[in-house]
Formats: sequence, C-alpha cells, structure tokens
Amino acid sequence: DRASEETRAKVVSLLYVMYLLGMGFSALIIGTLLRDYSSLLLVQVVQGAAVMTLVLNVIALWKQEKLSPMSTAERSAPKPAFSVAWSDFTQDSSVVRLIVTIFIGTMAFNMQDVLLEPYGGEILGLSVSSTTLLTAMWAGGALLGFGLAARWLSQGIDPFRMGGRGVIIGIAAFSAVLLSAPLSSPVLFFIGAALIGLGGGLFAVATLTAAMTIEVKGAAGRGLALGVWGAAQATGAGLSIFIGGAIRDLVNTAGQSGALGSALTSPSVGYSVVYQLEIGLLFITLIALGPLVRAKGLHASETRSLELSDFPT
Repeated sequence: DRASEETRAKVVSLLYVMYLLGMGFSALIIGTLLRDYSSLLLVQVVQGAAVMTLVLNVIALWKQEKLSPMSTAERSAPKPAFSVAWSDFTQDSSVVRLIVTIFIGTMAFNMQDVLLEPYGGEILGLSVSSTTLLTAMWAGGALLGFGLAARWLSQGIDPFRMGGRGVIIGIAAFSAVLLSAPLSSPVLFFIGAALIGLGGGLFAVATLTAAMTIEVKGAAGRGLALGVWGAAQATGAGLSIFIGGAIRDLVNTAGQSGALGSALTSPSVGYSVVYQLEIGLLFITLIALGPLVRAKGLHASETRSLELSDFPT
C-alpha cells in the first residue's frame, strides 16, 4: 500500500528476497545445531525455533502498521464489485494464459517441497544436518535467480522469455536430482537443489513482473494483478505439495507390496515418479509460456532501477 504503482512489483520482490535470506540463515543455524543428532536434541531445536518464531514476529510487527492506514476519502470512495473487476481483468486471453502458466509452473517447482530432505536421507544416506542444509542451497539458488532477474530486466529482457530460462534450468535441476540416486552422488543432489531454487526464483520474478506490467482494463487494478499472482502461486504450491507426498507414498506402497513388479520395489521409485512428473509439468509450462513471449522486451519506463528513495517509509 505504501509503494507507488511503478515500484510495487519491485518492492514485493525485495520482500521475497528478505524471506529467502531468512530461510537460508535459519537453515544454516538449525543444520549446525543438529550436527550431533539425537531425538532429544531435535525436540529441543523445534521448541527453540517455536519460541524464536514468536519473539521475532512480535519484534517484526511492533508499530509497523497504523491503526488507520487509509484516509477517510480512500475508505469512502466507491469500490467496484469483485466480479466486475475480475471480468475486466480476464477479458484478454493472454491474461488467462498467464494465470494458468503461473499455476502449472508453481506446481512443477514445488511438488518436491516435502520430498527433497527425506530423499537425501532415505536414498542417499545423508545425515539430518546435511539434509537441513538443502534449504540453504535452495534459498541461495533462488537469491542468485533474483540477482540475474534484476540484471536481465534492467537490460529490457522480456519477462516471459526470462521465465522460460527458469523453466529450462528447472528441467536440468530435477534431472540432476533424479540421477543422483543411481550415481550415488550427494554432490549432484545438492547441485540439483540449488538449481531448483535458481530456476524457481527466475520463474517467480518473471511471472510477477509480467503480472504487474500487463494492461489493466476497466475496474481491474494493479492490486488485483498482484493478488492473482499470489493466489495462483499459493494454490499451485499447496496442491503440489499434497500431490507430491501422496504420489510418493502410494507408489512406494504399491511397489513394496509387489504390485509393480520385482524391478520397482526400491524406495527411490516413488520419489522418481514425482520428479519425472515435475519435469513433465515444466515442459507443459514451456508450452503455455510460448505464445506469451513478446518480440521485444520491456520498455525503459518499465525497467527503471529501484532507488533507495523509492522504498516505502
């Protein structure tokens, strides 16, 4: 609300960078604490994390919001019905295609969310401390993706073309994770985790930038565009995490019961099915993304660098 129309997308990206930094640092701290693993130590770390979450949230929220952030005129101004704004927003077929692309791409990148760490521990025999560092690797890759995105956007690259690069990196990332088991290579596994973050970061920034630069008609506003981006991402992430875990459990249960034959009894089979499904979804994302790619990149006015004075205060 405090950012201008021109800088809102970049401010949201900055907030997401802070989120990734927090994830990366916390993963390193927890991984260090769990180096000498025991069940009691795990309980203590979880309890400590819960207390720190409460304390840090109180500090973060303290006096951050005014009791009445909007003026009286803003509150009394007539607001269009959601159905009218949504109809205006989706009358362009490219907008609908963008929503579908965000949803499918988010599913493709997030289906592994609850599987990477158990995959490393169960299949590659990594310690609890080592698998915890996967979060730091993912966050580091995502931060690198944000940095590359900022550089490319400042050069006027088409956001959809940049999103395609992220998808291609994601395909390579999941291929590396898949191959790490038969090759017994933890190094390849960690590289794959970092590349998942890199590809996902590029895709997230690309689709957010695209959502904030599309032509908004009628009663629809930039806030609706940002809300649609967030809703498509959250829905895709939530569904994919549930689907990924369920598929892994169902396939492994069927495999260990002998229903899939003697060649598919390994615990790695369930994980492999999920990772291959994610690669398939990434190819579908590329197909959906293709018609959206512009012949030319963004205009200079859309890629203006974000100065310190632009940040909401």
